[in-house]
Amino acid sequence: MSRIRDLHQQWMQEEDYRKAYSELEPEFALAKAMIAARVTAGLTQEELAQRMQTTQSVIARLEGGKSQPSTQTLKRLALATGTKLNIRFDPAA
Repeated sequence: MSRIRDLHQQWMQEEDYRKAYSELEPEFALAKAMIAARVTAGLTQEELAQRMQTTQSVIARLEGGKSQPSTQTLKRLALATGTKLNIRFDPAA
């Protein structure tokens, strides 16, 4: 069985896949940033959930990109991880 990374590289050769993947890049980046904040703070999903007064399953859905967080949720995550929320818009490429 192929590893997901190998499949991804193979699929990236297909135009439709590349386009769909590119369109999802902001969601991937947000999920990656949320995971990085939690890991850097040395927290498990359960510990982060407790600090945010939510459940571990909510954190898993956020980190998995299955739901999009509100600005309020991002503020709570920043507070819980000891980080500062910084939202910005970059020029389109």
